[in-house]
Amino acid sequence: MPNQPKTPASRFRIDAELWQAFGEAVPDDTDRSDVLRRFVSYYCRRPGSKLPERPPAGPWSTPAE
Repeated sequence: MPNQPKTPASRFRIDAELWQAFGEAVPDDTDRSDVLRRFVSYYCRRPGSKLPERPPAGPWSTPAE
């Protein structure tokens, strides 16, 4: 079947405001999915995986009140 993804879609719940802030914090040359995949690989101690670099502080880093 053409254009069939190699991996299944995974879902989880997250606060909408936090998800928006995460999207703003992710570098322009990647996306949230890539950052999450790299983090999960690191968290599971996969060989060669590294903790994704955090962005510099920005408006998304201010805690919501």
